[in-house]
Amino acid sequence: MIERRRTRPVSVGGGATPDKNCVQIGGDAPVSIQSMTKTHTEDIEDTSAQIKELEEMGCEIIRVAVPTPKAARCLGEIKRRTRIPVVADIHFSPQLALEAIAQGVDKIRINPGNMKDKAKVEEVVRAAKNKGIPIRIGVNSGSVKSPGQEEEPLAKLMVETILRYCEHFESLGFRDIVLSLKASDVPTTMAAYREVARQCDYPLHLGVTAAGPASSSIIKSAIGIGGLLSEGIGDTLRVSITGRPHEEIKAGLDILQALGLREHEGWELISCPTCGRCEIDLVKIVEEVKAKLPPEKKALQIAIMGCAVNGPGEAQECDIGIAGGHGFGLLFKKGERVKKIPESEMVSQLLHEIESMS
Repeated sequence: MIERRRTRPVSVGGGATPDKNCVQIGGDAPVSIQSMTKTHTEDIEDTSAQIKELEEMGCEIIRVAVPTPKAARCLGEIKRRTRIPVVADIHFSPQLALEAIAQGVDKIRINPGNMKDKAKVEEVVRAAKNKGIPIRIGVNSGSVKSPGQEEEPLAKLMVETILRYCEHFESLGFRDIVLSLKASDVPTTMAAYREVARQCDYPLHLGVTAAGPASSSIIKSAIGIGGLLSEGIGDTLRVSITGRPHEEIKAGLDILQALGLREHEGWELISCPTCGRCEIDLVKIVEEVKAKLPPEKKALQIAIMGCAVNGPGEAQECDIGIAGGHGFGLLFKKGERVKKIPESEMVSQLLHEIESMS
């Protein structure tokens, strides 16, 4: 059981009077999954449709880019069409942040370091406070080094920078703050989050920025995000993938489920990697079962194991499973051995038993 770091709770959604679609970040709330739309925000139809798709997959908070005044003015309509909290991602322009707040978004994400007018930043903070809208202060590794700081450890600079921004916001009476400190390399990301976690109680949004396509991003995120979560650090996450945002949700769910921080919401298929001891065509059997599993996803652990070394034990530990032998398999159900099945009937009989359990 992972003992999670205690953080102050921040409510995202509903403003000063949180509604039923509010998501809490921090406190006793479960780790939430976020993504970011990859449509042009000005296209209300496409953006709203993508948000709906992501919500159906398990996205709990959605962020949209706000690069122009037109995009900012579209946020109110997007919000009206969306059930999950909407976060406006703002860079450089305090005016865009103010318009996003006026449009009723549920949270804004800014990096105060790329807004040069301190008075305007304070205006944004006061407007957010008045509307009950939290702010995620996000610093990335590419945005913190100034001339003369080239030799400073990057993680240390990120932490010092973001805590300075927090102190400024707190001086204005603003406390609904979420932090993110992302780098494109895993060690720097983890070092920054570990250090900031030691120094404050703000909830943390985890991610590895610019992590690349799915093949590399999932590995980096599983190590970086998963490693921090295993230490109890982190309250919400986004897996950053160059590609469809739908992949980000699946990867985020997989990370949480692997750590026991989220229950499996469907089939969990457990199978061995195969080796010279395997005496059935395990790869073919696994692929066929996976393709034919019923669409109604009841939470079941299904084991398909290829030999007698670990197979029986793994199959007994799952809800249902098969341990392979020479041309046959032993069927286990809820820890009990049920019967011996010829290899030719493994798929059909296993699927039949799974149907009966659904």
